[in-house]
Amino acid sequence: MSAHALYVTAAYAITALALAGLIGWILVDQRARKRELAELEASGVRRRSDKAIKS
Repeated sequence: MSAHALYVTAAYAITALALAGLIGWILVDQRARKRELAELEASGVRRRSDKAIKS
């Protein structure tokens, strides 16, 4: 394997690892935000967009 091919392979590998890390971080954070939202809704806090329409 030439030096150029090794460089390109390493660049792709580092990029793949970085993207996998970012995707993992997003998924873990999404789970935490959903849990926090469920706790807030369980305690009675409602979203502003969830207002009942008065007739």
